[in-house]
Amino acid sequence: MPAERFQENPIISPCDVPPSRPDFEVVCVFNAGVARYGDEVLLLMRVAERPAKSGRHVRVPVLSCAAGGPSLDILAFDTADSSLCFDDPRKIFTPTGTYLTTISHLRLARSRDGRYFTVDPTPALVPDRPEEAFGLEDPRITEIEGTFYIAYKSVSALGICVSLASTRDFQHYVKHGIIFAPENMDVCLFPERIDGRYVALHRPVSLNIAAMNMWLAYSSDLQGWGDHRFVMGIRPGQWDGGRIGGSTIPVKTPQGWLEIYHGATPDNEYCLGAVLLDLTEPQRVLARSREPLMRPNAPYEREGFMPRVVFSSGALVDGDTMTLYYGAADWLMAGATLSVQEIIASLE
Repeated sequence: MPAERFQENPIISPCDVPPSRPDFEVVCVFNAGVARYGDEVLLLMRVAERPAKSGRHVRVPVLSCAAGGPSLDILAFDTADSSLCFDDPRKIFTPTGTYLTTISHLRLARSRDGRYFTVDPTPALVPDRPEEAFGLEDPRITEIEGTFYIAYKSVSALGICVSLASTRDFQHYVKHGIIFAPENMDVCLFPERIDGRYVALHRPVSLNIAAMNMWLAYSSDLQGWGDHRFVMGIRPGQWDGGRIGGSTIPVKTPQGWLEIYHGATPDNEYCLGAVLLDLTEPQRVLARSREPLMRPNAPYEREGFMPRVVFSSGALVDGDTMTLYYGAADWLMAGATLSVQEIIASLE
């Protein structure tokens, strides 16, 4: 069951996004949350930017939250310093800790047809608190009872949290703080309550015994989460044998909740598959992709900031057509269409 990639891909590139300040450059634009608002399709994109390199020094932006308010500090790391490791383009490893080479904010792109987008000139949400010192990442948007809730990664030296923001008009935003403490990510809120409670998929990160598997939690108020349930695990030796996590907001179908999820191999090839969850007990798996729905086969998916990656944070469904928006090689936005019923029929 092939996904039909947009002929227009990539639909948004770093060159399409103005930096948030004149001394920065945009390196990557990817992993967008998706919403339909009025007559527009909105992508709330992760925009990763950095100061230009100066000589042999890599300059890294880090948020500082002093008494005078949040501000960006620019740290310089000497590439000739043998105590530093620059092997991963996303990170710098130092004797005192790890730093990201970019800082991310969230930026809106707007479209009438879902294929040709205009990028807003300024960010929608920016880092402004200690748990966001390294940036905001990978938002997922869920509309619940007229409010759009945005679950996003807050990244700092304290670890990766999941925070929540909300808006009713995509002009004014309220941040509600951390909802899942470190280390956790890939939070996807269901679009309706189940048995009176809010529901979220999440992916705890274990550094000891367990693998990086998908879990589910319940809440009465979107702030405090509990009644955690294991959903499904990695499958060693297969396309999702390294780690898995929720990607899109679950879609309600007569057969169950359809969730597009990402799976990675131990050597970090990211693909997309699907799982069908029970309508009333969504921690119960009914069927799952044996093979990926999408592999990183296109040139813009195989070469980039992180090669061999397709990673989605949002989709829209019209009838039987799912339009999937995804990050390609961690540096571009792309799109593809699939048939909802064909996805479900392919599950085992």
